[in-house]
Amino acid sequence: MSEHKVQPNQGPTVSEPTAKEKMLKGSAWMTAGSIFSRVLGAIYIIPWYGWFGADKLQANALYTKGYTVYSLFIMIATAGIPSAVAKQVAYYNSLNEYQVGRRLFKKTMYLMFGLGLFSAALLWFISPLISQGDPRMVPIYRSLAVALILIPVMSLARGFFQGYQDMAPSAMSQLVEQFVRIVYMLAATYLIMRVFKGGYELGVVHSTLGAFFGAIGGLVLLGYYYLRHRRRFDELADSSANVVEVSDGKLIKEVIYQSIPFIFVSISMTLYNLLDQATFQPIMQWMTNFSLDSINAQYALFAGNANKLVMIIVSLAIAMASTAIPLLTEAVTSGDIAGTRDQVTDALELFFFVMLPCALGMAAVARPLYVLFYSYDHLGIFIMSVSAYTALALGLFSLMSAILQGVYENRMAIKYTIVGLIVKVVLQFPMTTLLHGYGPVLATGIGMGVSCYLMLRFINQKFGLELGRLLKSFNQMAVFALIMFVVVLLIVFVSGLFLNVQNRFFAVLVLLVAVGAGAFVYAGLALKTRVADKVLGSKAGSLRRVLRIK
Repeated sequence: MSEHKVQPNQGPTVSEPTAKEKMLKGSAWMTAGSIFSRVLGAIYIIPWYGWFGADKLQANALYTKGYTVYSLFIMIATAGIPSAVAKQVAYYNSLNEYQVGRRLFKKTMYLMFGLGLFSAALLWFISPLISQGDPRMVPIYRSLAVALILIPVMSLARGFFQGYQDMAPSAMSQLVEQFVRIVYMLAATYLIMRVFKGGYELGVVHSTLGAFFGAIGGLVLLGYYYLRHRRRFDELADSSANVVEVSDGKLIKEVIYQSIPFIFVSISMTLYNLLDQATFQPIMQWMTNFSLDSINAQYALFAGNANKLVMIIVSLAIAMASTAIPLLTEAVTSGDIAGTRDQVTDALELFFFVMLPCALGMAAVARPLYVLFYSYDHLGIFIMSVSAYTALALGLFSLMSAILQGVYENRMAIKYTIVGLIVKVVLQFPMTTLLHGYGPVLATGIGMGVSCYLMLRFINQKFGLELGRLLKSFNQMAVFALIMFVVVLLIVFVSGLFLNVQNRFFAVLVLLVAVGAGAFVYAGLALKTRVADKVLGSKAGSLRRVLRIK
């Protein structure tokens, strides 16, 4: 696309936050929203899982299968357009054409509502065809179809705010959406399973219906934010340069064109999960003597239980990616190659600073964490530990694909995503045959790891990353994270010698001590050596004063 080469109009010099400060602030908002949202989405498991009693693994398997397909339909319903709108709004705003960006948002709203209706109707009517012969899945798919009517409009509104680099509305709406969804599903499940003694199938149907009520909550909050900021949007639109003339039809075409790579890259994670859902059971039935219930239970352990917790830390990278796209688009639009290179390097440093301790830390506390959320299961604990390591590849894939799209290298993002998927397909059968529940997890990690390597290599060739600086920072962070990992692992191991590792109360106690010690060790080392200053800037000094570190 040629538009990104246009130079913006030069206005009066105004003191504004630097790109790094904007990235840190935006990442902080998106991270907070994502983390709290994911934590809520994991905490509800504790009572929800218990209320299903002996049917908990079967209920979780049905729930996971429903949400895997639902995720695919969300991609269809949103079609990558919210991210494309964020990118294009940032592009026009950088040209002082706020009026055009606002018009783009309003015109795209009709398109998103239509896509939502189409996707909801499609999922409703094909539910019997995609149920794989399991009639229990039909009402689950249909309960999720209703939410698809609202999700696209809500996602578009988030994209509009992100185009203005205002991440607070997106973060808060995520939190409200998740909170309302969980309140409904817990209330409904408790009434069905405990009060009326209903079947677990009905409990799962109402659990998935919670997505619809959550969408209502998120949409209402975004509407409030829009009305609250409407005067500012009006003032910016009135001060537009009004030099760029673009028709409504061209605006829609631009958004659709820019949405294509977002669709494919976003859908790729779901494709990884769908491949697991479609192949794990047949491979296991063909190559092992496990019963269908046992195979479903293993599937629930890696695709449901482990994945739900691991996605908490992967959401950190997704938050960073959401922040990086509009910032990179602005830099490329203004022709600032040095600025683009710095922003990519800053984003990678921030990623490793946050994700290394989170991934290794989750692997170290896998036992108490799993016991807290699900109850003791030897296999489940080890699968979650392995999944935690692969979170680095999943998170880096989210960030790197966003960076490529932010700098208008859409084709390369798609190309390298396809390569990773091919690696996953090739490895799926042998790794599942040899490693059972561990196999799909490792095949996913390797596939995404290959994509990440190719994306990093391309970005370095195009912009000439400061590899010396990046490698030095990575090595220091990795050493600190490994020291933290050893400390946390020792605390978990020693506590297991004296405490009942299968008791949820003791699991919480061990988790609090281990996480607190790990955070103190990593933060202390990063602040003491000034490594944190390279990533957090002036914020590191504030943290150093609070923690009284010289």
